[in-house]
Amino acid sequence: MAVTTKLTWNEEACLINQLGNVSLSLLYKSSVHGYSMSDMLQRYTCEGPTITIYFSNSIVGFLMLERNHKQTIWFTLRKKKDIIEMPTLLLNTVLKTTTEELSFLSYCGETIFSVNLKAQLIFLNHMLNAKIRLPVNSCSRANISECEVFRVEGIKDNRGYLKRITEVTQYRNKLLSDLRAYKPYADLVSEIRILLLGPTGSGKSSFFNSVKSVFRGRPTQQAIVGSDSTTSITEQYRIYSIKDGVHRQYLPFMLCDTMGLHDSEGGGLCVDDIPHILKGCVPDRYQFDPCKPITSKHPTYIKSPSLKDRVHCVAYVLDINSIDNLSSTMVAKLKQIHKEVITCGIAHVVLLTKVNNYDEVLQVNFLNVNKSTTSQKQVMNVSKILGIPIFNILIIGNHTSKWESDPEEDILVLSALRQMLRVTDDFLEDLPKEETSNLTPLRSAHQ
Repeated sequence: MAVTTKLTWNEEACLINQLGNVSLSLLYKSSVHGYSMSDMLQRYTCEGPTITIYFSNSIVGFLMLERNHKQTIWFTLRKKKDIIEMPTLLLNTVLKTTTEELSFLSYCGETIFSVNLKAQLIFLNHMLNAKIRLPVNSCSRANISECEVFRVEGIKDNRGYLKRITEVTQYRNKLLSDLRAYKPYADLVSEIRILLLGPTGSGKSSFFNSVKSVFRGRPTQQAIVGSDSTTSITEQYRIYSIKDGVHRQYLPFMLCDTMGLHDSEGGGLCVDDIPHILKGCVPDRYQFDPCKPITSKHPTYIKSPSLKDRVHCVAYVLDINSIDNLSSTMVAKLKQIHKEVITCGIAHVVLLTKVNNYDEVLQVNFLNVNKSTTSQKQVMNVSKILGIPIFNILIIGNHTSKWESDPEEDILVLSALRQMLRVTDDFLEDLPKEETSNLTPLRSAHQ
């Protein structure tokens, strides 16, 4: 009979995702193989990178690249609302084993963690308890119901990788926290409206799905995504709210999805629809007609839009792999649209999608996207075409066709969203006083 893990599917998926989409093989399970320290050690002494997990009132574990490696990643898996969270901590430790006990010591000899399998008891010192954010009622000593050891396959065998995993997780969580706390400038509007514009198949709907997936804590596909780069799947104007999976409240920004731009005349989004969209005259779920733009006579046309109805930021979405192949017709359309955006004084950025080399794109400190990469040529080309500063050209990937997200990919998506909100705040701050003097500060209508 096959031995299976006590981890739930979601817990195992979270663990695999945080470690860079590795694969796990169960080597030891105490309830099956016995509560003997020698039995456990024999099963993973020569197995290379391993993860050991203890099940008590919480799930606690550690990752070692090899048995005598001095760096270990400590973590806990916990469910918060519908999301599995995995706080992590990188520690330099000394491993000590006896016939009955396994311990990790600090360099000054203080016990950080210990386990006695025969007694089915673990000890965590207060520092480790706090750092991996165990529940406040967790004791330093706890009984365990199970211990499991996994071989980790596909993990990068380099000493800096453990530190990188921890830093990626911490920075991703910081971005999430900052965006959850965001409020539009001076509360002039309750939600920021970000319009996604770009050629068919460039990744507009996928970007919305990516943003929603990060905040929900699991992959979602609310916006339908197609595989055909010549036919637009999106035929309606959609205004999507984003709901936070942790606090279960709507966030103060919305993503507006449009029909894709097409090379041919009479195909894709009609450029003459753009001014009406920017001014907030087009309602949610308006059905686009490539050959006939909306007019003020349309029954759902918003004739007197307020500031909250307007588009506050435009994001041009372009496939990074197709920049060099943009047709002259597409370039002309983009320039025409951008001229209208400039005339309206609306904030704007570029999203270059479908990048694969996250390690190359992200700088070590995550503070900026590294432009001295293979993407530099595409970035410069886009800057030249649209006249947009390089610092507002953002590189991302999308969660298309993935069961689980990638923490580094999440950082790119969240960093791009943060920059959009920053340029939008600049736009709101720069509005003429006559447009804002009569406004009463607003709060989100969803709250």
